[in-house]
Amino acid sequence: MLYWLTALSDGGDVFNLFRYITFRAGGAFLTALLFGFLFGRPLIDVLRKRQGKGQPIRDDGPAGHFSKAGTPTMGGLLIVGALVTATLLWARLDNPFVWLVLFVTLAYAAIGFADDYAKVSRQNTRGVPGKLRIALGILIGVVAALWAADFHPPALQNQLAVPVFKDVLINLGIFYVPFAVIVIVGAANAVNLTDGLDGLAIMPAMIAASSLGVIAYVVGNINFSEYLGIHYVPGTGEILIFTAALFGGGLGFLWYNAPPAAVFMGDTGSLALGGALGAIAVATKHELVLAIIGGLFVVEALSVIIQVLYFKRTGKRVFLMAPIHHHYEKLGWSEPTIVIRFWIISLILAMIGLATLKIR
Repeated sequence: MLYWLTALSDGGDVFNLFRYITFRAGGAFLTALLFGFLFGRPLIDVLRKRQGKGQPIRDDGPAGHFSKAGTPTMGGLLIVGALVTATLLWARLDNPFVWLVLFVTLAYAAIGFADDYAKVSRQNTRGVPGKLRIALGILIGVVAALWAADFHPPALQNQLAVPVFKDVLINLGIFYVPFAVIVIVGAANAVNLTDGLDGLAIMPAMIAASSLGVIAYVVGNINFSEYLGIHYVPGTGEILIFTAALFGGGLGFLWYNAPPAAVFMGDTGSLALGGALGAIAVATKHELVLAIIGGLFVVEALSVIIQVLYFKRTGKRVFLMAPIHHHYEKLGWSEPTIVIRFWIISLILAMIGLATLKIR
């Protein structure tokens, strides 16, 4: 919205700053951070008052989690509210990729909100039926995949870009949309599975979003993309503003989510964040790189898949409990130890993912 102030510029005044994506990204970050600080405590108070007993705790979960009974959920409203407000304020609203990531974020947030509301109102861990959640997620993914493909350059439509190998594209044809749907739905549910400890999901999501924001900026700049030998996707640079807002909103939420958490993000936040990461990867043609940058989320999701399949086949468990962060809890690791070590792993994977921009 503020981008239109450039119409008042003569090229040498303060209004000219709004032309620059990096300046507006900084503004989005600060706006989202301020939003989190201003509305965090009032939102928590409202959620605590309306939810009463807070988020239900699983009976079969780690014993240490019972001390968290009464903590309100739906804190993802703070993150989503911050990033949407900041993005609408600072991004170019004529950019289709900005609306793409906003659509996916808000749509998945709505699914998560319905799930959280069902759990809190019934005071059990069963929310929206799993099949309905997946069906709605797939529908959102199909819309997003078609949307992205329509605005990709003709040479990149339905193509899968392979990292490290310069100019290598795999034509997926009619299978591109199903592939993109898997990326978006998979990312949403992987982040959702990771959200099991105070602060565990939000920091890796912020790290992944920041890395994808850098990629979006580079991919959307013809000079940088030509220099690095990566595929140029016009318009994706504006996504940096969205990711900067996500980082700022995430920090504002983490202020209240640091152990012991005053509020949980719930499915409202985790599904929205995961869906956003998947949508950005699809928009920038870096779907495979997301698997590296978001490697922690991949491992968390795989641990659940392996546990379920192996148990159905043998009646035995591979992990003491899945997702894998609960396995380490069962081994006696303290919650802060797990969280901080997983943060470190996320940062390492993000650096590896960013390195693919140069390694060609």
